[in-house]
Amino acid sequence: MLARADDGRLTLERDGKDWPLRDFSRFVEAAGLRWHVQILGDGPTLLLVHGTGASTHSWRDLAPLLARRFRVVAPDLPGHGFTDPMKPGTLSLPGMARALGALVRHLGPSPEVAVGHSAGAAILAKLCIDGTIPPRLLISLNGAWLPFEGVAGQIFPPMAKLLFLNPLAPRLFAWSADRHATSRLLRGTGSTIDARGVDLYRRLFSNPAHVAGALGMMANWDLDALKREWPRLTTRVALVVGDDDKAVPPKTADIVAAALPNATAYHLKGLGHLAHEEQPEKVAALIEELATQAGAF
Repeated sequence: MLARADDGRLTLERDGKDWPLRDFSRFVEAAGLRWHVQILGDGPTLLLVHGTGASTHSWRDLAPLLARRFRVVAPDLPGHGFTDPMKPGTLSLPGMARALGALVRHLGPSPEVAVGHSAGAAILAKLCIDGTIPPRLLISLNGAWLPFEGVAGQIFPPMAKLLFLNPLAPRLFAWSADRHATSRLLRGTGSTIDARGVDLYRRLFSNPAHVAGALGMMANWDLDALKREWPRLTTRVALVVGDDDKAVPPKTADIVAAALPNATAYHLKGLGHLAHEEQPEKVAALIEELATQAGAF
């Protein structure tokens, strides 16, 4: 059993002794939160923002590749991994964006390239729309830009809200998050990742505080509001998507690319929702190529 902090959250000291890229970890105070951030490399700043339920571990193989040419900044989002949770009333997409914006301003300089996975892409889009960051390029990796379709859209958000409001739900989920259940959940995204990756997700999913952070994020997410703001997003956008993604329909990238004034979709065959964990070398090479085209170097 993993050691827990008194409030039930994971701590880097107790639970992250072998955490990926731990030597690059630091803790930073911003927006009233204590953030876990990993910073490595030198060059133009590239910001990495993970998706719901993940953490900095998601970049364990990609970040070192990017650090050959960039100063890579990768935080744990609020309530995820080793970062403090936000207050329940602020767990919205705009609230998350404001908090992350405060962290980015504190760390400086503003990123030349911003890369977001899944819900992380939506947070970065909001930051760009609000003018909080002015990157040369926003790269969306299997980005969650649209609400769930059909029945899923009617069921999932209310269910997440009910689970978030039930203090027992995160513990029940965490108790059931053994290796087999975690592996099955990850396979459901259309991706196959190595045993190390499965174990790291298991650690996160078996922690009730981390689960509560993910549920709170899903319960308060409003992508319809973000969609109404798409016309204000003038940042250059690259929508990179794995064609085997089972979590976010690959067609989302094409829909968003057609709607935004300066966006292009790039499809990766044979990869799922966690494409950057499946083939980090391929994704890193594409990011470097797109960043070069955008004038980041």
